Amino acid sequence: MSDALLNALADALAGLVTAVETSDEDTLDPDTAGRWLEGTAHALSGLGRTDRSTLDGLLRATALRRPPGPSRDELLRVTAVLRLTEDAAQDAQDAQDAQDAHLAVVDAVAERAVRYADTVRDADPATPVPTCPGWTLAHLTRHLGTVHDWAAHLVTVRPATRVRAGDLALDPPADPSSYADWFSVHAEGFTTAARAADPAAPVWSPGADPSVRHYPRHVLAETVVHLADAEIALTGTAAPLDPGTAADALDHFLTTAPHVPWIAEPLAHLDRDGAVLRLVARDSGVVWTLVLGGGGFSWSRGSGGVEPTASVTADAGELLLLMHRRYPADDHRFTLAGDRDVLNDWLTVAAL
Repeated sequence: MSDALLNALADALAGLVTAVETSDEDTLDPDTAGRWLEGTAHALSGLGRTDRSTLDGLLRATALRRPPGPSRDELLRVTAVLRLTEDAAQDAQDAQDAQDAHLAVVDAVAERAVRYADTVRDADPATPVPTCPGWTLAHLTRHLGTVHDWAAHLVTVRPATRVRAGDLALDPPADPSSYADWFSVHAEGFTTAARAADPAAPVWSPGADPSVRHYPRHVLAETVVHLADAEIALTGTAAPLDPGTAADALDHFLTTAPHVPWIAEPLAHLDRDGAVLRLVARDSGVVWTLVLGGGGFSWSRGSGGVEPTASVTADAGELLLLMHRRYPADDHRFTLAGDRDVLNDWLTVAAL
């Protein structure tokens, strides 16, 4: 269809709608006018968002070709009468909601990063980390600083192909006692880069969501778990985790796990097809249902209407740390029910 024809049709439609809208009741029965306009709006509602946006642009262009005045103003109202702008308004609201959610996660990363740095700053960097066998606090802090630096690079450069943390030049200080301050610099670098980035911008990711919004969630999960590692190393236990943050980190873990080769492959050979593992957060009431089989597993929030083969109840943060094998399943924190072997099999193969 030619541009000339499109413009002519838009002019005609705008003129008809304006004539109906501005007719007095002696010229056109109001009920009839309302039915005509509703019928036209309903017909156009079947168009896709792209077509509706195109028509909106054509009608606005028709109006703007008129000189300023009442006639132009009436024509500019046509897209509202036909409800063409509803999708655009919803799109704008969705984008704002996504931006707000993105920034909230970035703020949570910043808060946990400060807590991590404060936790390790005055500790002996040679302190063993029992939840990361063979590591000291120095290893842990260097690793977490690397994660933040790697993620900052990805949300800034937005490569389409994989970038490994080892591909980047790091600058850790020679003295491990300075690692906490070095970590803080890289953590601030990540949060600054993430706040400036469009969460919907495409970028390679090691998970299901190849966009910038993947990385604040990924870094938050890493920081929360490694903060717990540091606390366990220094005090023997992790401080309670915020239930909402822990739940989101557990969502992220379950979403990412199928894309991690060293988890996906053993899960594919677990031979537990049809087994159902349920996780119940007693502090928030959130429930996760994992169904094994089909070459891996599927999961959902809620009970899914199925009976579990095995279930674990604990606070959300404790469940997160169990899934990352920071606490053993027989720890007093956990209430177990059903076939314990299903949980043991899962924990054997599924830890990031």
